[in-house]
Amino acid sequence: MSLDNYVTLGRSGLKVSPFCLGAMTFGQEWGFGADAQTSTAILDTYIDRGGNFIDTANLYNAGSSERIIGDYINGDAALRHKLVIATKFSANMHPGNVNAGGASRKAIVAACEESLRRLKTDYIDLYWQHWYDPFTPVEETMRALDDLVSSGKVLYIGVSDTPAWKVTQAQLSARFNGWAPLVALQIEYSLLERTVEADLIPMAQEMGLGVTPWGPLRAGMLSGKYQRGNLKAESAGRQQSIARNDNDHAFDVVDVVVKIAEQRNTSPAQVALAWLLSRSGVASPIIGARTLAQLTDNLAALEVKLAPEEIAELDAISKPRVDFPHEFLVGALQSSYAGSTVNGRSFGAHAYAKKG
Repeated sequence: MSLDNYVTLGRSGLKVSPFCLGAMTFGQEWGFGADAQTSTAILDTYIDRGGNFIDTANLYNAGSSERIIGDYINGDAALRHKLVIATKFSANMHPGNVNAGGASRKAIVAACEESLRRLKTDYIDLYWQHWYDPFTPVEETMRALDDLVSSGKVLYIGVSDTPAWKVTQAQLSARFNGWAPLVALQIEYSLLERTVEADLIPMAQEMGLGVTPWGPLRAGMLSGKYQRGNLKAESAGRQQSIARNDNDHAFDVVDVVVKIAEQRNTSPAQVALAWLLSRSGVASPIIGARTLAQLTDNLAALEVKLAPEEIAELDAISKPRVDFPHEFLVGALQSSYAGSTVNGRSFGAHAYAKKG
């Protein structure tokens, strides 16, 4: 598979590459990331390979990420129309102004205009709500986004890092009112973050949302470069992200990833990304690269197809603990379909079934 083996995003006609290029590493204001020259080289390589999907946010490196992408496009209409550029609102770029952040109509409209200026474009292909805002009615947010779509400043909308019940409320609100629907969901998803499989992934499939996972390598943890007792990040800005992986479970998962990579003569990052590409509901994982070498290594995962037994081993070591009612419902389904196979899923004999 290659970057120009495009997939439709959710229940829409928008075609995107199987890997999205994450631009959080464009800029160095946060203490990590790439300078403008390296970011441009990363963009060149990704696009030359057939990639068309770029994800950023107003917040990333205090706006530098959007500015680097805008400078890269620099009025090239053919290049702009070729690309699917996604950015996000919610973050407050003007501290002290309470209405400059969140998901209110006032905040959305202002944030959109500022992103358009930094990106040097007339429209945003995919506009994400960056995270859940408990202080704004969902109808206000969805209607404001619908107005942006109607005006042509935004083409598609999505939501990121929001509870499943709230995403469902937003999608149903759009359907009932004839507003532009959500087409995608952005969530953290990797071998070290699988709790989303309980509610968020099934919800996305039911609501017609393509899933674009962020953090597929868990801030580099799944690249295999960190060892037990040595979790020092390469840059100070990454230390907090890495520190949360300092536990036996994380290293147990990494050990299996590294083992499979060695057996295949490939990199641990490629194994972890190949596993994610195999997951139901996943449309386009977001890969972030600080260097060209990282990008090239990550893109090679498109050529890795894990064997069923390798996927099973990774599934077993990374199995998440999920809350009620997920585990209860697994047993309940067993009692409903004991001895049957439904949609490829087999149910053995139930413990309560009469014998003989």
